[in-house]
Amino acid sequence: MAPLRILDLSLPSPAANLACDEALLDAAEQDGAGELLRFWESTTPFVVVGYANKVKEEVNIEACRVAGVPILRRCSGGGTVLQGPGCLNYSLVLNCGDDAAHQSIASTNRFVMDRNRQALAALLGKRVTVEGHTDLAVADLKFSGNAQRRKRHWLLFHGTFLLNFDLDLIEKLLLPPSRQPRYRQGRSHAAFLTRLPVTSDAIKSALGQAWNAGATATKFPEARLARLVADKYARDEWNLSR
Repeated sequence: MAPLRILDLSLPSPAANLACDEALLDAAEQDGAGELLRFWESTTPFVVVGYANKVKEEVNIEACRVAGVPILRRCSGGGTVLQGPGCLNYSLVLNCGDDAAHQSIASTNRFVMDRNRQALAALLGKRVTVEGHTDLAVADLKFSGNAQRRKRHWLLFHGTFLLNFDLDLIEKLLLPPSRQPRYRQGRSHAAFLTRLPVTSDAIKSALGQAWNAGATATKFPEARLARLVADKYARDEWNLSR
């Protein structure tokens, strides 16, 4: 595969960080901006519900209000997560092209997740499994959740790695998910999740090698991002729409 550009870009606000992923996908679809691997981390906690999630079914709204933790919605599917310090996020923008691996949601899940699995297994020196289609786990404990958004010619595949993150805060702010993979077996967040004993730089290096990420991207679609923040990600009409 041709080298991907790499963009290590953490923006100041939760809304901007979520909008950036959609802006990068739109720039690829509409302007041919090219394939890319982005990394980002948030300095503040915030809840992110999946595109189709119902907030009241996934989030302890009152606990978030008391803690001052905002609730936002992303453009991709998947479940609800808590972001914040100690979570490393990655985002892949890929050309669907004629590659059979990218022609459906299921085939893309298999392709991306297996490549990430191999990279993390080599980094950790232990067996890593793909569970529930888009989770990565060690010994049945989840450390990464992932989701995708597709357009006609391009797709966004993104996810989170739990590092030195406050798992107790997840238990406090998120309800048990309305949809659970079989391997979870009804476990609480605290009993189901685990943190990786590695640095964010180590994961960046492992994924960069796995995805043949080369040149550093020097630009990103700032104007498109700003419009998405103003019109979508900073508005309750989007974030709390379900």
